[in-house]
Amino acid sequence: MGREPGAAGMIALAEAAETASALAQMLPPSLAPAFGASFIRSSHLYDEFIHRLTLRCVRATGLEAAAREPGCPEEIAARAGLETHRALTPLDWILRRLAARGLLEASGAGGGPRRYCVRRALPDLDPAAIAEEQRREDPSWLPSYVLADTVAPDYPAFLRGERTGEEILFSPSRLPLWGAFFSNDNGLYAVNNLVGAVAVEEWMPPGPVAVLELGAGLGSATVALLQRLRMAGRWGEIRDYRFTDIVPVFLRRGQQALQTRFPDASCLKFAVLDENRPFGEQGARPGSLSLVYAVNALHVARDLHFTLREILGTLAPGGRLVIAECLPPTPDGAIYSEFIFNLMQTFRAPVLHPDYRPRGGFLTPPQWRRAMETAGFVDVRTLPDIDRVQRRFPAFCVGAIGATRPA
Repeated sequence: MGREPGAAGMIALAEAAETASALAQMLPPSLAPAFGASFIRSSHLYDEFIHRLTLRCVRATGLEAAAREPGCPEEIAARAGLETHRALTPLDWILRRLAARGLLEASGAGGGPRRYCVRRALPDLDPAAIAEEQRREDPSWLPSYVLADTVAPDYPAFLRGERTGEEILFSPSRLPLWGAFFSNDNGLYAVNNLVGAVAVEEWMPPGPVAVLELGAGLGSATVALLQRLRMAGRWGEIRDYRFTDIVPVFLRRGQQALQTRFPDASCLKFAVLDENRPFGEQGARPGSLSLVYAVNALHVARDLHFTLREILGTLAPGGRLVIAECLPPTPDGAIYSEFIFNLMQTFRAPVLHPDYRPRGGFLTPPQWRRAMETAGFVDVRTLPDIDRVQRRFPAFCVGAIGATRPA
């Protein structure tokens, strides 16, 4: 983009109003208000903010100089003195992002590795100016800015192999940042929980139901779902709701938040559950569940096929899997959320599969369909009609996917 912040915002405002109007014709009434002009404009602003942080990282790591001669990501990483094993996935993301904006030349044919080259000096753009514009537009998005801005200075040390991503992301002093990020008060993240809750309301089998939520974290998705089911008159259908996560501190905080918000929810139970281990060994009996639910959790499964098969086995015939995920429109898409999560080993380095898991990170809607169908699920569906929406608006990357265990 490279425009002055005010000009970029004004242009985004006009585009946002037009986009929101068109989206309203394609989204169900339960979702359309959440994707109004302010949300669309904020998405443009946050994408620009991440772009500017990325450019700073490129300069700080010597990548601009390393890419002045054409090279594949491995070659560029080696020239810049990066720790190739750790840096390769984030570097590939960076190069794809900059190439998509026309700042790098990208070449590659015949299925070989893509090669990138810097042909002109990269711009020096101030991220703070975009954050200030976001403050004026909708300050509820600012926790996303704070988290990205906090980890960005540590990116060079991570790429050089001097610090792990988990040290950078989850040091005790930074845990409050995650509470603010994974919150229904965060305008960027709340739509993930909303889309998931709407999908469950629409697809949940008739009660009484037994629910298992995976990767429930700090509980914001659970809050959004339970509130929606209560408003829809379906609260009484929940016989058992098992809230799980692998991180004990997240589990404790999530439990405290939910028991405070829903003191009458006797159906709630809390347990550690690792989606990479057999579910039966962790208290999820075969055929015992009506619904398995997860918001932005399954994409970090080490072996997605294994985890989907475990989910399938815990569901009763006709039981549903419902997930809400960030959904890149294309396999080469490099969406802004990945800037932060590329630091996580579980995010960037899962077991790969050529058909539906060619790289780490988020999966596209077709990749999710193939993964679920390969695992034995049927009736795979999306909310909204993500194929239709993304054909018209490729930047739309939030959606829910549901699938059913065959009867």
